[in-house]
Amino acid sequence: MSYDQLYINGQWIPTQKGGTFASIDPSNEQVIAQVASATKEDAEKAVIAAREAFDNGPWSKFTGKERAVYLRAIANEIRNNLHEISSLEVKDNGKPYPEAEWDIADAAGCFEFYANLAETLDEEKEQNIQLGDDRFSCVATKEPVGVACAIIPWNYPLLMAAWKVAPALAAGCTMILKPAEVTSLTAIELGRIAEKVGLPKGVLNILTGSGREIGPYLTDHPDIDKVAFTGSVPIGQQIMRSAASNVKNISLELGGKSAFIVFDDSDIEDAVEWIMFGIFWNQGQVCSATSRVLVQEGIYPKLLARLAEESQKIKIGNGFEEGVKLGPLVNQKQYENVTAAIQRGVEDNVKLLSGGKKPEAFTQGYYIEPTIFVDVPEDHPLWVEEIFGPVVSIRSFATEDEAIKSANNSIFGLAGAVMSKDIERCNRVARKLRAGIIWINCSQPTFTEAPWGGYKQSGIGRELGIWGLENYLEVKQITSYNSQEPWAWYIQ
Repeated sequence: MSYDQLYINGQWIPTQKGGTFASIDPSNEQVIAQVASATKEDAEKAVIAAREAFDNGPWSKFTGKERAVYLRAIANEIRNNLHEISSLEVKDNGKPYPEAEWDIADAAGCFEFYANLAETLDEEKEQNIQLGDDRFSCVATKEPVGVACAIIPWNYPLLMAAWKVAPALAAGCTMILKPAEVTSLTAIELGRIAEKVGLPKGVLNILTGSGREIGPYLTDHPDIDKVAFTGSVPIGQQIMRSAASNVKNISLELGGKSAFIVFDDSDIEDAVEWIMFGIFWNQGQVCSATSRVLVQEGIYPKLLARLAEESQKIKIGNGFEEGVKLGPLVNQKQYENVTAAIQRGVEDNVKLLSGGKKPEAFTQGYYIEPTIFVDVPEDHPLWVEEIFGPVVSIRSFATEDEAIKSANNSIFGLAGAVMSKDIERCNRVARKLRAGIIWINCSQPTFTEAPWGGYKQSGIGRELGIWGLENYLEVKQITSYNSQEPWAWYIQ
């Protein structure tokens, strides 16, 4: 199947002098496909198409119920091709197939969810406002923000696209989707689905290629009304600076270094299971990964022993192999970044409890063992910086206040978790943690209905739920003078 064209204005077109780049299978370092590399000229075509579709096309004028028909059709097409799209995600990203299938099913569910919310916009489009002067009447209306640009990461390629495309289309926006260069294939499949369901031209445009080449062009473009970005803090900062030039509407979901507090009344086996899920799922390439673990002193030695034992049982390999729980990292650059972080910990004499190297069985592929560092100093990069790999740092603590202080001592505030049989304590701690998502007696469950986003340098705004839809809506006040009396305010 070909991936060497761009989806712009409802058509597949060759890039303007951009050529192609190779998509690499991280399990064996082999080329999967050649993907179109968009230029600024291509980006301009996409902006023109999206602008025309919003200003003069039918999409923004459709009722929510009419838009919902298309969103449900997209959801159904994703479900109808679940195996094929999931397999493509495994090849492109490296994650185990069951995880990929879960992600793709979630993406379909996301389109379905926002189809339902689109219909509620018809009922809630206008809200009457009670004023203090009965000569006036006032309504507040909700309208689509306009042309949106979504820039998504490589860890959940199609799911992250759905998180942005579905609410934007539900709101009545038109969109330009820029997938991560290293995982573009399922985004292209989304374009094929949009074409198949008859989405009006220009409503969804997909630009593959280098973020450095077209990212700043899109985020600075005066005809783009909204930028939604998920990715690293440095790129998020660049987008903020770029968007400031024309005070563009932005939402940012950035990095994390989430803490998991385990009190000593916790069941150790449950704690081990959730710690592993919180850091080794998706090879640790999760923005909300609970990569800092704080364990109360009473169970610290026993929990470490069980965690090391269980982590060494995790099956590593190609995502299509049965029983594999840990696939390769997404590409060579990420592999080098993670191994460099591990090496620095070793050189600084931080205690390496388990893992830390490439499994001997693999001569190709970007594989790293589940890695556990313990007694990690709070000022060490292993504890402070986002690694985005299967690397967990663990410390002990004595008191509740000490754990909360340590957990909150971070520039990030995306997520956190607390485990204890004392539910009152869990709720107390949850409300003291400075993060946008808190899990009690678990780690990482994510639901389309609930808000997603962080505090501090973890970002601005919220995705998912009704909050995700509101990202793509503007609120307008319309006030009318209804009295027959002259409004002669200037007469003394």
